[in-house]
Amino acid sequence: MSPDVPLYERDPEAWRAHLAEGNAKQPRKRVSADVLVRDHTGRLLLVDPKYKPDWDTPGGMAEANEPPHLAAQRELREELGLDLPVSRLLCVDWVSPHGQWDDLLAFIFDGGQLTAEQHTSPRVRDDELATFEFCTEVEARERLRPYVWRRVAAALQALKTGHVQYLQDGYTAGTRRRST
Repeated sequence: MSPDVPLYERDPEAWRAHLAEGNAKQPRKRVSADVLVRDHTGRLLLVDPKYKPDWDTPGGMAEANEPPHLAAQRELREELGLDLPVSRLLCVDWVSPHGQWDDLLAFIFDGGQLTAEQHTSPRVRDDELATFEFCTEVEARERLRPYVWRRVAAALQALKTGHVQYLQDGYTAGTRRRST
């Protein structure tokens, strides 16, 4: 075959090996997937993890090759026994490297509003959590780390407007310069 014929046509096995090598060299991203769940009065479901000092939204880290919305759904089921459909994306936050951590893509999905009957169904089912509580927005802002609250506030805005929010370090992308 002529050398002008592309490698993927000339030698499909060599082409697949080339792609695999490129895939192995590319950086990997950590992905977190959280869920915004509200009770029948509109209060937000927050969890108190044992492994960090502040409250958080329910969710956690996606496993290798796991879609973020399914990671959020799995974490909600594992942590609190809630089996809710999780698919509507509200917010994505690119979190820059900090401390010992590389960068992260943090997703927040809509877990919907629980009925009065569902409100009593969550139970701590994971050793990682101390407890959970439904909180007003004011209480949530007081309990969450500032950058987590900014992410939650953006997710709440997305609920109102129907527009997914894209953030960088908790701020609307392009609106805040980071000092280097």
